[in-house]
Amino acid sequence: MRSLSARRSLGALVVAAGALLASAVPAFAHVTVQPGSVQQGGYSAVAFRVPNESDTASTVKVEVNLPLDHPMASVRTQPIPGWTAVLEKSKLDKPLDSHGQQITEAVSKITWTANDGTKIGPGQYQDFAVSLGALPTDTDTLVFKALQTYDNGDVVRWIEEAKDGQPEPSKPAPALKLTKAAGATAADQHSTDSAGTQQAAAAAKSSDSTARTLGVVGIVVGVIGAALGVAGLRRRSAQS
Repeated sequence: MRSLSARRSLGALVVAAGALLASAVPAFAHVTVQPGSVQQGGYSAVAFRVPNESDTASTVKVEVNLPLDHPMASVRTQPIPGWTAVLEKSKLDKPLDSHGQQITEAVSKITWTANDGTKIGPGQYQDFAVSLGALPTDTDTLVFKALQTYDNGDVVRWIEEAKDGQPEPSKPAPALKLTKAAGATAADQHSTDSAGTQQAAAAAKSSDSTARTLGVVGIVVGVIGAALGVAGLRRRSAQS
């Protein structure tokens, strides 16, 4: 009986540990912005990373909506072989001042459409690079609602906004965090915001996620080891 009880306790601990580990590992299948954080007030090149989640269909169109409550005067796409990018503009309720000029409309949507023979297949992803600026200084987050269209007609709507203190939604919209600039002007950031800065931010984020995941793995291994030790002691006690 003691041995049976020990095995049941060990099984429960293993299940709980597995659940803890699964919750600690970030989901990589979402449409995201890379890097996830840039400075306010400057110009930055970011990429919308689109993974193909389907095992039987391929992605052939990606639509990204830019927030008009925080418009940006400069939006440029990087050419991607096999894809056609179309930028749509919308009138602004309030003109945007950019280098002394009044901007009355801004890019509100970017649509990438795959040319014949091009697609994001199962197990693949594609980065869609965009240069943005000047980034707003009156918010710490930009949310880009996105739609992903598959060649079988399915459309995945990445439009749900994450809320503080609540679980991550199943189809979260890509979000870009904006950090305070350390005394730099928009012009300074435009000239110094290089790929190296972006890679460093991405590497730091990746390193932090890896460290947290490894820490949880260590806890899980420790819990399982302790459970195995207790089970062994109970067996020896029952045998004696």
